[in-house]
Amino acid sequence: MKKKILVTGGAGFIGSNFCNINREKFDIVALDNLFLGDPDNLHPDVKFMQGSACNEEDLEKCLEMFETPHQQQPHPNPPENSGLEGEGANGKNPHRLAGRGAKIDAVLHLAGTSSAPMFAGENYVAGYLNSTESFLHTIEFARKCGAKRFLYASTSSIYGNQELPLSEDKPVFPTNHYSVSKLFYENACTAYHQNYPEMETVGFRFMSVYGPNEEAKGEYANLISQFIWDFSRGNPPIIYGDGTQTRDFTNVADIVQGITLAIESRENLGSTVFNIGRGESTSLNEMIKIIKKYLETDLEPKYIPNPVKENYIRAQHADISKISRVLGFKPRISLDEGIRLQIENLRPEKIRGTSSDKIVNN
Repeated sequence: MKKKILVTGGAGFIGSNFCNINREKFDIVALDNLFLGDPDNLHPDVKFMQGSACNEEDLEKCLEMFETPHQQQPHPNPPENSGLEGEGANGKNPHRLAGRGAKIDAVLHLAGTSSAPMFAGENYVAGYLNSTESFLHTIEFARKCGAKRFLYASTSSIYGNQELPLSEDKPVFPTNHYSVSKLFYENACTAYHQNYPEMETVGFRFMSVYGPNEEAKGEYANLISQFIWDFSRGNPPIIYGDGTQTRDFTNVADIVQGITLAIESRENLGSTVFNIGRGESTSLNEMIKIIKKYLETDLEPKYIPNPVKENYIRAQHADISKISRVLGFKPRISLDEGIRLQIENLRPEKIRGTSSDKIVNN
C-alpha cells in the first residue's frame, strides 16, 4: 500500500516538484492557498485542495481526499490571498477526523512565509503569524492523524555568516526574521518530539534551491531563475556588489531526493535536521557565465552597491556528510546541467517579474 503523504504548500515551488516526482510512489494530497503557488504546477494525477494550512477544516478536507479517487478540489469559499496563510484561521474547530483514528504516514510542511523579504517593514508581524500558525496547526494535525514523520523546511540562513563549510553541529546565528521563524520550527520540533516521541520530526536546512515551477514566486524566486528571466526578456540582471558572493546552488530534484529518502528511511530519525545542498560553492559571476553560455547572449549584468547594509550572507557551502551518511543522499544534477534544463523549460508566459524589475521601477 502506498504511503499517504500530505504536502502543505503543495502547489508551490518545492512542493509541486515533490508531488510531481513522487505521484506514482506515494498517495499524495497537496494543500495550497495559491499565494505563491499555482495549480498548473501540479501534474493532473496529483490530488489538490485549495486552502490554508492555518485552517483546521481545510486540513481535515485533505484527509478526506485520501479516501477518494483523484480530484482537484477548489476551496468552497476561496479567501483573498494577501500572502498570509494565517488569515482566515479561526482556531474554532478541533481535528474531528484526526480524532477518529484516521491515518497519514507523513506530513511535509512547506507552507508559511518563505523568504526574508516577505518579513520586510511592517509585514514582519504578519510573517511570523503566518509561519507559526501554519506550523503549529500542521504538526498537531500530523500527530493526531498518526503520522510517523513530520518533515519541514528550515533554511541555511539560520547559520548567518561563519566559516565554511556549514555543518549541523555549528552554532546558529539567525540574521533576519525569516531565519528566526525557522529556528522556532527547529526548537519547537525538538520539544514536540520529547513530548510525543512516536512521531519523528525532520527539518531540512535548504541551501540555494532553484528549478522548475518558480515563476509564481516572482521576486522571491532563486537568483538563477530570476537572472534567466531577466536575460530572456532582454533586461540586465541586477547584482548586489561585485558578484563574488557565493551560494550552494542546488537543483530542486536533488532536494526532492533528500526528502523522499527521509520519508522512506527505516532508521529511527528522532528529531533531527539535515543540511541539503550540493556541497559546493559558486559565485554569482560564475553562475552568470553559465546562463549566458546557454542563452547565447552578450548582455551583461548591472552591478550596484549592496542595499542590504547588515547581515547579508556573503558565502554559502553546505557540509552534506550527515544527510549522506544517514540517508544515503547524493546530489545528481550539476549546476551546469541544472541551468541548461531550467532554460530549456522556460515558460515566459508564467513570469510574474523579478527583483531587478522592482529596483528599476523604483
